[in-house]
Amino acid sequence: MNAVIPHADARPSSPAGALPAAGPWRVRAADPALEEVAATVRALLAPHLPDATAGEAPHELVLGLDELASAPPLGIAPDGGADPVDEGYRLRVDADGITCHGRTPAGVFRGATTALQLIATARVTGELSYQELADAPRYAWRGLMVDPARSFLTPDEVRRIIDLAALYKLNVLHLHLTDNEGWRIELPGTPALTAPGAEFYTAADYRALQEYAARRFVTVVPEIDLPGHCATLRAAVPGLPPAPAPAGLADRFPFVPPLDLTDEATRTAVARVLSEVCALTAGPFVHIGADEAFGATPESFDASVRELRTLVRDLGKRPVAWQESSRAGAGPEDIAQYWVDVPMMDLPDTAEELAARPELVAAGRTMEIISALKKFFAPTDDDLRRTVEGGGRVLLSPQSHLYLDRPYAAEFAPPEQAAEAARLGFDGYRPLGVRHTAAWDPAAYAVPDANVAGVEATVFAERFKGFEDVSVLLLPRLPSVAEAAWCGRAPDWAEYRARLAHHGGLWTDRGLAYFASTEVDWR
Repeated sequence: MNAVIPHADARPSSPAGALPAAGPWRVRAADPALEEVAATVRALLAPHLPDATAGEAPHELVLGLDELASAPPLGIAPDGGADPVDEGYRLRVDADGITCHGRTPAGVFRGATTALQLIATARVTGELSYQELADAPRYAWRGLMVDPARSFLTPDEVRRIIDLAALYKLNVLHLHLTDNEGWRIELPGTPALTAPGAEFYTAADYRALQEYAARRFVTVVPEIDLPGHCATLRAAVPGLPPAPAPAGLADRFPFVPPLDLTDEATRTAVARVLSEVCALTAGPFVHIGADEAFGATPESFDASVRELRTLVRDLGKRPVAWQESSRAGAGPEDIAQYWVDVPMMDLPDTAEELAARPELVAAGRTMEIISALKKFFAPTDDDLRRTVEGGGRVLLSPQSHLYLDRPYAAEFAPPEQAAEAARLGFDGYRPLGVRHTAAWDPAAYAVPDANVAGVEATVFAERFKGFEDVSVLLLPRLPSVAEAAWCGRAPDWAEYRARLAHHGGLWTDRGLAYFASTEVDWR
């Protein structure tokens, strides 16, 4: 057995034997076309290697190209190609070291991350068994969304997240750049969005992050969340009228009025924003949000979504949106990110059930609020069907398993992390363990292959601050999402748990904090 995540079936090579894993490693490109890949792999591998000892001969990790094609994955190519790039690879461990081959540089890079994990997780036995691996992904789009809008991540911290994503073969970083709490990308056409003293990415920062991600075969997808979640845009462009609201809503619950894209001044302001975002974005996709437009009539919401889609398409990009966008129609060019329905929200039906949910009581939820939430989210029960029947693509991000801001259950917290477990995570979710996330099966939704876009985990930042909190919420849960996205199925828990146990040391090498759940016997 090896400890690679996502799982890759290994077969013993002939002759049998083992290679000492300790000591220096040299990364060599056997083809000039892979020199940049080799440089990236060296940088990723460096934290896991000891300081070189004079005279000690290094093992070799050799990267090469071949002509062997892998089975094509399901879903949409994050690079915008008509067909997803071949990310399959072949890997061999023998007395000479490790060799990785693929038909494309992306495939070679995915194989090199497997090699890195083999080296970094071999510390317990100190050796790598001779073996051969051949692997390829099930889903083409394998993403992670982070939320610098609510809790800013510095460019260096985003780079660390890109490295983590790449190590587990994820290939999309979705940046939630705007929300009521903050606007994190500099747009010279609307300078008030990033006032002096605010934390944000300059245009140069954003370009550099995209270049860094591209060298790791990760595509950056920016999200400008509209027509709801728009307090920062309203503050920067005063006087934009509210969207028409359902009767009687204003007196019951506070909300930031969504934008009305049928208003000419609003459309002009939003078009200016999207024009600059699209011009700055190297990748083919821009996420327009379209979730939780609390305070807009269905007719107003639909009109705004259609206008947002048109603006982005006219600017040469393909829009992605949360599942609520399906209510404005869904066709083959539309990508709906499926995240919620009422059963998935796991809300109580009675006061007695509410009393048995201390996390909801502590968060101030009442049966009146819960009833309002169920009513507001009731249309989500049909969003998946609407998307599929319209011929749209579904990006799977179900709140039930892939929202990694879910609190950790206290019963799985080691004593030294009990307070941290109690503090972190969105207070509307039932606290659960690592095994719950690892049980997620992407095939459970019966989405036809032709309607699949891919898989994406999220970590929203309503209830935490800073990079270390993000790291603890992601780890150890993110690897199981990466495994499901790459392999297309949930792993066997006992077998997966044994592999996961070796990854705590890998994260420590990289200075990444993690939740040491007692569900796992960490090595």
